[in-house]
Amino acid sequence: MADQILNKELIKPENLVYKKTKILNDNVMHYCPGCGHGTAHRLIAEVIEEMDIQSDVIGIAPVGCSVLMYNYFNIDMQEASHGRAPAVATGVKRLWPDKTVFTYQGDGDLAAIGTAETIHACNRGENITIFFINNGIYGMTGGQMAPTTLEGMKSSTTPYGRNIAMMGNPLKITELVAQLPGTCYVTRQAVHTPSSVRKTKKAIRKALEYQKKNIGTSFIEVVSNCNSGWKMPPVQANEWMEENMFPFFQLGDIKVPEED
Repeated sequence: MADQILNKELIKPENLVYKKTKILNDNVMHYCPGCGHGTAHRLIAEVIEEMDIQSDVIGIAPVGCSVLMYNYFNIDMQEASHGRAPAVATGVKRLWPDKTVFTYQGDGDLAAIGTAETIHACNRGENITIFFINNGIYGMTGGQMAPTTLEGMKSSTTPYGRNIAMMGNPLKITELVAQLPGTCYVTRQAVHTPSSVRKTKKAIRKALEYQKKNIGTSFIEVVSNCNSGWKMPPVQANEWMEENMFPFFQLGDIKVPEED
């Protein structure tokens, strides 16, 4: 009886430290334990709720680890073929210019199969927001080398590590799109610590607010882990990411609107 009284007292609104956003439903996510996708989902959902734009948001999820994103968000979602999310988002935004439209893509999707769609949407300055999760590997389809796989990094198709002479250099797609005149806001963040989570959420909010101003494409890269593909437990994967991914994919804003 005493426990029941205590529980009722603790769950009073003024005592709540955190409450799950209503933008996410109760479906269990398919992401591997320790993966950054779940945190990125939560942050996007929280920003949508805080901006009170749930009924005006349309998300585009392509093939890859994000393929079931529509199963978790209480917003309108559209599936896209592998790599084609920016093209689909372009069509959606042009048909409904008052809607807030975003894509959510991995590195194999955005920087390999969908390189053309990404580059040209950003160059045109389509008024959309692109969320790019970079874990340096094809996470869902077998752990193959991606454009963002680091030199010497092992994958299922580079068992001895990526060889630059044979396989080329890792691609910094975020720096590339930052040079295009159509992009207004380009940043690279992470979600592995409380501090990085706060910075990423702030960046997400900025990107969606810039879209309302119709000043070009916002591009947010989130450097994340893939503990399953990297064959590491989550904690070790985060440590490896800090030691190896961050020196190459440096965190922080790369391009901001002139008004800021």
